[in-house]
Amino acid sequence: MLADWLSPLVGLLGGVVLGLAARLGRFCTLGAIEDAIFGAGTRRLRVWALAIAVSIAGVAMLDGAGFFDSAGSFYLSRPVPLISTVLGGALFGLGMAFVGTCGFGSLARLGGGDLSGLVVFLVIGVTGYIASAGFIGELRVSLMPERTGSPGDSGIAQFIAARGGMPVWLVSLAVAATLLTVARGLGRRDMLCGMAVGLVIIAGWAVTAWQSVEDFGETAIRSYSFVRPLGDTMIYVMTSSGTSLTFGVAGVAGTVIGAVIGALRNGEFAWEACDDARTLKRQIVGAALMGTGGVFAMGCTVGQGISAASVLAVSAPVFLLAMFAGAWVGLQWLVRGTIIDPLREVLHLD
Repeated sequence: MLADWLSPLVGLLGGVVLGLAARLGRFCTLGAIEDAIFGAGTRRLRVWALAIAVSIAGVAMLDGAGFFDSAGSFYLSRPVPLISTVLGGALFGLGMAFVGTCGFGSLARLGGGDLSGLVVFLVIGVTGYIASAGFIGELRVSLMPERTGSPGDSGIAQFIAARGGMPVWLVSLAVAATLLTVARGLGRRDMLCGMAVGLVIIAGWAVTAWQSVEDFGETAIRSYSFVRPLGDTMIYVMTSSGTSLTFGVAGVAGTVIGAVIGALRNGEFAWEACDDARTLKRQIVGAALMGTGGVFAMGCTVGQGISAASVLAVSAPVFLLAMFAGAWVGLQWLVRGTIIDPLREVLHLD
């Protein structure tokens, strides 16, 4: 059946592009946050915003053409409580600071020969499953059950369109056009990187929407994310004879392949590992926080940060703010050994 191989193929090829963007274009969420916090500029944040703008525009065009209804996407059809998004985002950001990158970044590290990326990959995969279907998952569901409601309750474009009498796709295009202004002043490589990432997210939505129609709704309509798919990849590697290759698993594999190609292209591939046990311990703790937080928030820097943002889910900006706050706390703790003095500076309490 065409859907059996086309969706994984698109996932694989898109993953390769994401891996290349990470290694050649230095597309890294934590790096962008570090630059902004410590005064190195906002260039990488603007590349990230460009990727979001391109993906929003693409989703709007798919929606306007009738090919894809964003209301049926994973982030709008299965919204999580905002308290879960806030908690998950903060945990994810804190863990990201401890590790030095996110789940997506760990794959880029692994592709460059850094074995600490493999450790982070495995820990995120295991803890993500524990938070999803293990004892932590049971606690999460009992305390913060998934809420029900219409996409208008969890989709920004749907909310505005319902009250303004406009089509959803037109609202999305207006938001995308506003965000595109951040691209002014970016160099050619940055522009290409941001546009490539945005186009990959669009491809993910398009192929899973098509697959969902082909298998009568069995497939969830989603795009790239790097928390639960890391665990799914581990399961697939161990049980591939009894399971089928999915879009998410293929995306993980493609990202590693793209990162390997990018590292070799830059002459950066080198086998390396953690410097000492203390560093390894910090990375394991950080990866566990990301695996847990990513499931609580139902996404990561790519899943919520770009994929959910591309359908203008309310959870996306909530996650991004919580993640930024968590990363700020973690970075201040690592760099200064305390968050009290930086917090006093931010709040002008001196």
